[in-house]
Amino acid sequence: MFENILNLFFPKVCVGCNSLLLPSENVICTQCRHQIPHTNHHLNPENEAYKKFYGKLPVEFAVTFVYFHKKGIVQELIHNLKYKGFEEVGTAIGDWFSEDLRVIPKIETVDEIIPVPLHPRKKKERGYNQVTTFGKSLAKNLEIPFNEEILIRKVYSKTQTKKNLLGRMDVNSRTLFDVAFTEKDTHKHFLLIDDVLTTGSTLEACGKALLKIPGAKISIVCMAMSHS
Repeated sequence: MFENILNLFFPKVCVGCNSLLLPSENVICTQCRHQIPHTNHHLNPENEAYKKFYGKLPVEFAVTFVYFHKKGIVQELIHNLKYKGFEEVGTAIGDWFSEDLRVIPKIETVDEIIPVPLHPRKKKERGYNQVTTFGKSLAKNLEIPFNEEILIRKVYSKTQTKKNLLGRMDVNSRTLFDVAFTEKDTHKHFLLIDDVLTTGSTLEACGKALLKIPGAKISIVCMAMSHS
């Protein structure tokens, strides 16, 4: 009853289009969900996300869930997640994407899910890491531990979306990330997660940091992939 009263004064709206949600809908409406362009990377091991890391980072697999287009529904979802505090978007995408990830044979060998970390200053400014709820949702659904302590961002940098390609590569060519590991972390398969895969430079830098751990293997999962 309390929830019904709460919904009367604060009705739930779609994060994608701001229309009222039906009782059966969660986070986004059915119409918006049907407009989301899926990548289907989980069906193709040699997909475009995997190819992003050819010759740069040895990955077991790399997949993204949906395509990110400017002014599209996915951009609206990610923007609300990243800048407006709608962390439930990450949970919803994690719930949906988990079904696809179960198809990948190597997902069964993953030992821990690792989010791309924010610098402590950036996390304090934003109040949260936008991929935390996504990671925790994957962890719950796939029954894989979530670890946000092992990978550390050492350098504070401004928002990547405001940088051009050259600027992003320059920032990430420095030692932005490091790892804090013990012997129990050796020989593990880490699933590195992020929100949007663009150039792949940040994920490459994170992956190289994780590969400092003896015997480590890396795979990559992102909510979305930038697509022209």
